[in-house]
Amino acid sequence: MPQHVKAPALALARLVLASGRPVDLAELRFTSTYGDLEGYPCRPVNDLRIEGLLRAARRARPGTPVHLVAPPREYPDQYAGGLGPVEVLPPVACLGTFHSTALDPAHDPVAYRSRLTVLWFQTAPRLPSDCRAEPGLRDLDWSRLARDARTSA
Repeated sequence: MPQHVKAPALALARLVLASGRPVDLAELRFTSTYGDLEGYPCRPVNDLRIEGLLRAARRARPGTPVHLVAPPREYPDQYAGGLGPVEVLPPVACLGTFHSTALDPAHDPVAYRSRLTVLWFQTAPRLPSDCRAEPGLRDLDWSRLARDARTSA
């Protein structure tokens, strides 16, 4: 039976990564993957959408690294136009900012937290949890991707 670790009072959720590190979800934004799409979903359109979401995340959280969990891409047997075959991403784009303890043991654990903003896609708008998190979320290499930052007191 999985052990559930309660999230701190101010976190939306807590995940325990495959490495064993607990990370707290501090902010989460859901967006429709294709809400304003004109035309049909295909690789060039999907790549532009992903790049736009990553750019927006970098602007919203300067100084916090941003990571993309590679989304699953499906290729239904549908008519395609001139941009290539139909390629479909999951319908919900999720942009979440996670915090954890400082990476550098020399940093004051009260004054520093490690941070990472993550873009991932899922089938429904729901909070990630240990039992229902997208596999790429639990497999984050936190020590390589996140960055320590001073907390705002």
